[in-house]
Amino acid sequence: MSDSPRSRIFARVQQASRPADADTIQRELESLGTAPSADLPAADLAIAFMVNVLKNFGTVDCVANRSGVVKAVAEYLYRHFRSHRLVAGNDPHLAAMPWREAGVLPRFGTVEPGEPVALSYAVLGVAEIGAIVTVTGKANPAANNLLSEHHIVVVESARLVRDMESAWECIETESVKTGRPRAINFIAGPSSTADIEGKLVYGAHGPRNWHVILLGDVPTAALAEAHTLAGR
Repeated sequence: MSDSPRSRIFARVQQASRPADADTIQRELESLGTAPSADLPAADLAIAFMVNVLKNFGTVDCVANRSGVVKAVAEYLYRHFRSHRLVAGNDPHLAAMPWREAGVLPRFGTVEPGEPVALSYAVLGVAEIGAIVTVTGKANPAANNLLSEHHIVVVESARLVRDMESAWECIETESVKTGRPRAINFIAGPSSTADIEGKLVYGAHGPRNWHVILLGDVPTAALAEAHTLAGR
């Protein structure tokens, strides 16, 4: 039998293709272990998350409660559009917001042509990559994440996880209770693409602007520290 590199490769492929019992498969999986996750830019999970959101060319607000959410949304809308109108998914977390406190007039449903702002509720935030996680369905249309010019996202500080592995573990655990969602979106920044010369363009095939509202118990100086660490 030839001992050429080609023969050795085929021999390994043939060996790997043989049926294996469940115990053998489990042992081999365990022997692989897990790859180390990337170092976070800050020890505090909320600060690390916000640093990476800013590095991803997103913007951030920190608020303590639901009243703070509607105020932050109102200020964002007025700053960009001199308006208090937007589209929001009919997620119970969004529907329960005290919108009238800030004079915001959300239309609950799916974003349509000509509507520049959509609001989504994220089930998780991933500090390692500065991403939010949304699950889509009737109450959370995927179009609201992908088609509006401005995408605003609310995520709770208590729902921040360190890395992608932790995010998938949470999704898997919660899917046992609620059922699998129609789709899962990891979103880390506004839509962008680059041409052949490497020139980055935002909004080419999705939101041009991405704004994250972090809701919950976050240290007062956290956002300022995140800006400093991100250099933005």
